[in-house]
Amino acid sequence: MIRILLVFGTRPEAIKLCPVVRELRARPGRFSVRICVTAQHRGLLDQVLDVFQVVPDRDLDLMRPGQTLSALTARILEGLDPVLAEETPDMVLVQGDTTTTLAASLAAFYCGIPVGHVEAGLRTGDLSQPFPEELNRVVTGRLAALHFAPTTAAAANLVAEGMPRDRIHVTGNTGIDAVLQVRDALASGALPAGDWPMLDRSRRLIVVTGHRRENFGPAFAGEMRALARLAERPDVEVIYPVHPNPNVTGPARELLGNRPRIHLIEPLAYVPFVDLMRRAWFLITDSGGIQEEAPSLGKPVLVLRNKTERPEAVEAGTVKLVGTDEDRIVTEATRLLDDEAEYARMTRVHNPYGDGQASRRIADTLETHFRRTPAT
Repeated sequence: MIRILLVFGTRPEAIKLCPVVRELRARPGRFSVRICVTAQHRGLLDQVLDVFQVVPDRDLDLMRPGQTLSALTARILEGLDPVLAEETPDMVLVQGDTTTTLAASLAAFYCGIPVGHVEAGLRTGDLSQPFPEELNRVVTGRLAALHFAPTTAAAANLVAEGMPRDRIHVTGNTGIDAVLQVRDALASGALPAGDWPMLDRSRRLIVVTGHRRENFGPAFAGEMRALARLAERPDVEVIYPVHPNPNVTGPARELLGNRPRIHLIEPLAYVPFVDLMRRAWFLITDSGGIQEEAPSLGKPVLVLRNKTERPEAVEAGTVKLVGTDEDRIVTEATRLLDDEAEYARMTRVHNPYGDGQASRRIADTLETHFRRTPAT
């Protein structure tokens, strides 16, 4: 029996690891699956766990108001020591680029436990963008024994950094597994769709998210002014689930509050957000995950960043980097509203991040790996 401990703490990690949990638990003769959450993001994490009906075996409950990266990292390292000692996993699985991912990988390394990195190999080549996620990925990559790369380009990044080729496996992105499951459940009625009473269906909907640290300050204010200008159009409506960070809520409410056709709402659970994405005309975001998910739904994405660790969708033409300049954001959004040919080009349902089978490939790879390197 292969003992796998999955460690995660944020909503994006939960979205992308819950399908892996489901796949591993569907093979009870091969895997013993245990889950430890750090609760780096308490409320947002719990929403996703409820959707996928995943109950953690260990909950460190480490979120604190105003927590610094250093303090959070230290608390995760300290909290995981007894968990790893008691669980004695054959492998720790982590996902992506969060502080939880970095700290869990380091804690496992200190204990001599191999690490499997889901969504490995994404790079911008700039440690300041995104911050601190780029560093988290790079360090986790150095510590990992198995790399589950979502694309061939991500795998090539790992090869270029000297990772052994036989430890790199292209699986697709597990986030696509999750979004397709929810999309199909919404379409069939197995999950309830939102009614969104505040929205006027005669207008085109722009869905917005934004919370990146590197954009805080003047750049973020420029993004908000761009949204205000777009919402001056009578044919447009903007809905923005506002991240709870004060660096986001303050400028968003100051610059966008009480404006017609702009709806600032609380952060959404995963299912209603997928429902909102499928209703959107297009999305404006600085999120990494949305760059992967929206192409599965045929939705164009304008990314409020100058660099992305997910270049495949940019190359495919469904995602465009627009940075944080107010005028450029307005120009590119206006093009999608007024240029039918450009909109049609960006709405092609083409997702370079996978076909919804990434979790199965990860489970298959783990089985093969432990047949060659038997579990203790």
